[in-house]
Amino acid sequence: MMKKQLFLLLTAVLMCLPMFAGPKNKAKKDTEHFRYELECAGNGTQGTYLIKVWSYSKNKNVATEQCKKNAVHGVIFKGFTGGEGCVGQRALVSRAGAEVEYKEYFDLFFSDKGEYYKYVSVTSSASEIIKVGKEYKVGMIVSIQKDELRKALEQAGVVRGLNSGF
Repeated sequence: MMKKQLFLLLTAVLMCLPMFAGPKNKAKKDTEHFRYELECAGNGTQGTYLIKVWSYSKNKNVATEQCKKNAVHGVIFKGFTGGEGCVGQRALVSRAGAEVEYKEYFDLFFSDKGEYYKYVSVTSSASEIIKVGKEYKVGMIVSIQKDELRKALEQAGVVRGLNSGF
């Protein structure tokens, strides 16, 4: 009888754990499908992109933190549109299916405080927060170290070097 009660108690506790998931679990869930928008925000210094990234989440703090990850993801896989006074850029990885092919590498790369963190910095502490239905849309301007990011992707074998020929 005691074993059965212990089993039921343990089962109930395990079922309730997702309700107490912290912000990191929420952030991971919210960015699982990388929902964001990128746009050129001006001309960055040599070797960088200056972009505005918009991230979505039901928690504005989660969306704010995920802006950095989303910006790097966008530069790698989507590219971004140009705007007034700046030119849009194509994605660093143009090969379809590369994200799936190098899944292990990118899972580690985009983990919390993973390698992606080395290539992005927030240019100002001010961010735009817009309430859209039940979610927040958070926008901030970030700088991406595109030359260093490209070198890392080349070393990992994800992209070919610019001097590797055609």
